[in-house]
Amino acid sequence: MAERRLGLIMHGVTGRMGYNQHLVRSILAIREQGGVVLSNGDRLVVDPIIVGRDRDKIQRLAEKHHIKRWSTNLDEVLSNTEDEVFFDAGTTQMRAELLSRAIDAGKHVYCEKPVSDDLESAVALAKKAKASGVKHGVVQDKLFLPGLLKLKMLKDAGFFGRILSVRGEFGYWVFEGDWGQPAQRPSWNYRKADGGGIILDMLCHWRYVLDNLFGEVEAVSCLGATHIPSRVDERGNTYEADADDAAYATFQLAGGVVAHINSSWDVRVRRDDLVTFQVDGTHGSAVAGLHKCFSQHRVNTPKPVWNPDQPQTIDFFQNWEEVPDNWPAQNGFKAQWEMFLKHVAEDAPWTYGLEAGAKGVQLAMLGLQSWKERRWLDVPALGI
Repeated sequence: MAERRLGLIMHGVTGRMGYNQHLVRSILAIREQGGVVLSNGDRLVVDPIIVGRDRDKIQRLAEKHHIKRWSTNLDEVLSNTEDEVFFDAGTTQMRAELLSRAIDAGKHVYCEKPVSDDLESAVALAKKAKASGVKHGVVQDKLFLPGLLKLKMLKDAGFFGRILSVRGEFGYWVFEGDWGQPAQRPSWNYRKADGGGIILDMLCHWRYVLDNLFGEVEAVSCLGATHIPSRVDERGNTYEADADDAAYATFQLAGGVVAHINSSWDVRVRRDDLVTFQVDGTHGSAVAGLHKCFSQHRVNTPKPVWNPDQPQTIDFFQNWEEVPDNWPAQNGFKAQWEMFLKHVAEDAPWTYGLEAGAKGVQLAMLGLQSWKERRWLDVPALGI
């Protein structure tokens, strides 16, 4: 068994998502396990270099995690032919330009989403990557959640029969930043000028979840809201929160499936998890969160009768069975990282390219347009 080095440029890893999910729980975890085993038995060993504008932050991060290489000069790093992959988890507004520069430098590219805050840039980037011949990918992390993997297993097994509808609930209460309770999300999320807004953020997720699990999205109707117009930032300053912090979207999917997903940073949770999906079909239903999934077959479905004059006698939670954990679950970000690294190293199968990222941006833009125009909009093919 031989070892093969893969040089990996990581940009934007000082932020919450880039640091926790991509650097620590994915790449450093892969480094700790000795790399990724390829199909021929060889081991692909990652050698990251972290890049950022804040010298002190980057240096401290490198020292803390024993990362030998770091830099504040992206142009210099991109010119190093020994580093094959560029990854970005920085700001959405910078992403398309950074990825374009990396492609020009001959790098394979992998990135967080949204890939851009406008559709034209997202489509142009996908076409450029395709024409250049580099490998490219976009994070589609929710497809690798244990709960959604169980939903997919049920669907593939024919458990649902004909799927009728999908209902999603996502979100939690993000504190406003006053009362001595700092917000759990960065303040830029709530400012339009900084690329904030839950529609741009979450409809990119819902596009790949719906497309891959339940049917291609064919039309959308979306209502956004800015429920909390004033928040307090990381420095204790009050600011105008002018970006949408909630979205109520309905989707028509291929095959006649209807999906509705509420996304909100202004909701208090009384459900199984921070995100739940209920799938109802002719033969059965299931409800999945991040990890757990509960199913109810047609033969186990109770038969309620509407009677508002009497207290309900049925315990509607009792007749659901938990789908067991029959395979070891790992971090979803790490699982997709390993797939992409194998795709780069040995051309392993991969279906989550920049085209998928552009489709996510497309749905977000249509969602914003639907809100503005207060109407249903069809989702056309992008032709990438």
